[in-house]
Parts: sequence; C-alpha cells; structure tokens
Amino acid sequence: MDTLLLHCRPGFENEVCAEINDLAAELGVSGYAKAKPNSAYAQFVCGSPDEAWRLVRTLEFSRLIFIRQWAAGRFIALPEGDRLGAIEQSLDGAPVAGSLWLEVFDTNDGKALSTFCRKFEGPLRRALIRQGRLKEGAAGPRLLLSFVSGREVFVGLAPADNSALWPMGIPRLKFPREAPSRSTLKLEEAWHHFLPRVEWDARLAPGMTAVDLGASPGGWTWQLVNRHMKVSAVDNGPMNEQLMDSGLVDHVRADGFAFRPRRPVDWMVCDIVEKPARNAALMETWIGEGLCREAVVNLKLPMKQRYAEVRRLLARVQEGLQARGLHVTLGCKQLYHDREEVTCHLRRL
Repeated sequence: MDTLLLHCRPGFENEVCAEINDLAAELGVSGYAKAKPNSAYAQFVCGSPDEAWRLVRTLEFSRLIFIRQWAAGRFIALPEGDRLGAIEQSLDGAPVAGSLWLEVFDTNDGKALSTFCRKFEGPLRRALIRQGRLKEGAAGPRLLLSFVSGREVFVGLAPADNSALWPMGIPRLKFPREAPSRSTLKLEEAWHHFLPRVEWDARLAPGMTAVDLGASPGGWTWQLVNRHMKVSAVDNGPMNEQLMDSGLVDHVRADGFAFRPRRPVDWMVCDIVEKPARNAALMETWIGEGLCREAVVNLKLPMKQRYAEVRRLLARVQEGLQARGLHVTLGCKQLYHDREEVTCHLRRL
C-alpha cells in the first residue's frame, strides 16, 4: 500500500501534485507525485510501505482543495477470464472493508466504463461478502476500486469518515427547473461540503437575511430564496422575474464591490467574475467588519500557479482576520460544479 490515488477535475493534475507534495512534506512522508495531463487523477508514490495509509489517516480530507477523492493502495491488472479472483487476491492481508464503491475517472473514457462497473458490482460485492472481505455496515475502511479500464483497476482503502461524501467526490445534485441558471448548483454543493447536514436547519433557517453580490440572473439567489431567506440581490443586470415575484428579493442595482448592507446579514454569497485577490479581499472585509456571519465566495483562478495563488490568498485572509483578533473557520474546495475556480467558505465564530 505504497501509493495514494487522487481524483481531481481534468486539467488540474498539476495542482493536485503540488498540494499533496506540500502536505506530505509537512508530515515528513517521503515520496513523489506524478500525473498524466487531463487524466483526472494523480498518484503520490511513497518512499516506504503503508505511508499512503498514514496520509489518508492523518490528513483531514475536508481541508483538501483540489483533491476530490483519495485511496491508499495499488494498481493491479485484471485478467479478462478472472477479474474477481485478481481483486480478491490483491486484498490478502487487508482489513475487512465496511463498504464498497466502484469508481471511474471524470473523463470520457471513465464515463464509458460506467456501464461495465454497474454490471460488475453485483457479482463482485457478493464474492467479497462470501469471502469475508466485505461486511457492509461494519466499522472497517471503505474499499474503493477506481477502474482505468476493464483490464486495470486501482484497489484502495480509505477511512469512510475521512474521504469523499460521494463516489469519485461527485455529488448527485438535480438541477431545479425553476432556477434561472446552472450556477445554482455551485452554492448547493458548497453547503453540502462546508456545512454538516444536521446543522442546515439552524444555519440556513427561514427568515435569515442574505446578500448575493453579482446576483444576475439569480442562480445563487434562488438557493437562498428556496431556504425562505430574505435576499438583497446586488447587480446592475436583470433578475429572474419569478424570483422577484417571491416577495423575498430586493434587487439593488449597484456595484457588488461597493455595496454595504444597512445592517449585518446572516449570509453573503458572491460569484463575481473578477481577479481572485479582489474577491478574497471582499470576503475578508465582510467577515472582518461584521457585515455577515458566513460567506461563500468563488475565486476565479489564473492559468498558471493556481495552487500557489490559492494558498497565498487564503493565508492573507487568515492573517488579516487574526490581526483583527477574530476567530474564524476558513475552507476552500474546487467543487465538482466549479470550473476554473475554487469555492471558499468563511464563518465568524
């Protein structure tokens, strides 16, 4: 178990390599990262056995930025005549798994494997249960099988409570027909990632107040209104008529960077297309000046040094808020519904 497999958005393999190299070095784990462009995954090959398992046990998955899913294990070949036997043999000496996920990579080739995985999962699950290698619902790690093809798979393990919430790290969210744009799914996914589901009723409660900066046509405003919040939608562009008919939206035609609410609100959200440093500073200002309790802000990324830029901006925000004597939680993730961007969540404690 000397390899850590890391799923990601295609085209962000270099960012994953940079991130895991930094984190491994901080823990004193030797090894090197490698990836093929647009493969939607990277590998971190450790310098000694079982170091990959140490990483998935020690690092906090929810704090990772560009990594969607991970598992510690190794690649194996799958003979066409005995795929089940090859997987069973690769698990010799491994702990009994408490759950099983079959995964592919987020590429066209990966999607083409989905049908194969659906057909293969039933026989594999039954065989692993019969062999005593899988006890569903037990406390063991999750068995994650990431298929490169029908002839090659990565057999890996990860703690069920320290890995992705969904297979491949991709949430199964349904686009609401009433929402005016698909960007609405970014905010919904952000809530799933940054807010424990049991806290939604308290932190996303009806009657709360929110500001949506750069709101037009209202994709993010729709999510807030759907939670029965009162929203100030700030944008010089037009808003969706159905949202305006809800009676919960005040359309403010103003510059999102200049707007300030008359009184503090519960939430500020922002998906303005602007330089990431400017959006990060806006987030720091709103929390630092007590204009909101929580914020979700997207940072549009440059073409080069994306990981380094994100780390730099997050450090600047943290330092600025600490200088004000504030205690906050700051999270950052490239969500599935993000593109050339990451989503930040900031909460004042």
